[in-house]
Amino acid sequence: MRFLLTNDDGIEAPGLEALFAAATQLGDPVVVAPVEMLSGCSHRITTHVPLRVGQRGANRFAVEGTPADCVRVGLHTLAPDAAWVLSGINHGGNLGVDVWHSGTVAAVREAVLHGWPGIAVSHFRAKGKEYNWTAAGRWLVPVLRNVLGRPCRPGVFWNINLPHLGPDMPMPAVVFCPLDPAPLPLSFRREGELFHYDGDYHERRRQPGSDVDVCFRGGIAVTEIALF
Repeated sequence: MRFLLTNDDGIEAPGLEALFAAATQLGDPVVVAPVEMLSGCSHRITTHVPLRVGQRGANRFAVEGTPADCVRVGLHTLAPDAAWVLSGINHGGNLGVDVWHSGTVAAVREAVLHGWPGIAVSHFRAKGKEYNWTAAGRWLVPVLRNVLGRPCRPGVFWNINLPHLGPDMPMPAVVFCPLDPAPLPLSFRREGELFHYDGDYHERRRQPGSDVDVCFRGGIAVTEIALF
């Protein structure tokens, strides 16, 4: 199975490498990812200027554009035989309403708009802790295998969020759950004309059993999301 891999943290991001390692155990990945970090860019696309694409190795391409641009170029020119689009692993959670801000998730939405199924993968980060990308990739393989084996429905994609646990913790429980509808906490620190966002992500409200609740409690949250 051919996969198109992308992200919004840039082609050199270790999360993308962890996704690549997991994808190679399930199929044949082709990487088409942004040159630079574009976290939070949502579903922005480029139409008014040409997109520069550089090859970084076999089946590996860096695009001077957004994650959605990468999917467009990938599916229509570089990897039209891809069966799935996999986006991530994002450095930080994309839980609940985050899916509307995220470039990682927007890449998969773009794929679904064009008729390809997709999976967005993100890794929640606890305060003061470093990522263990080896463990993340190891956990992700059976979750991807499960989701890839399910029937594909038009207009629907999957959003996976990994929890941040200790390096020696066993495989977390996998929970299929809904998105949490609560908005992010909004708070700004003002310095003259500058307003600095300083909302506390970790203190966000959450409904029991939602993806935010599952991930914050240490489970792998898997959510099916319909575009329309």
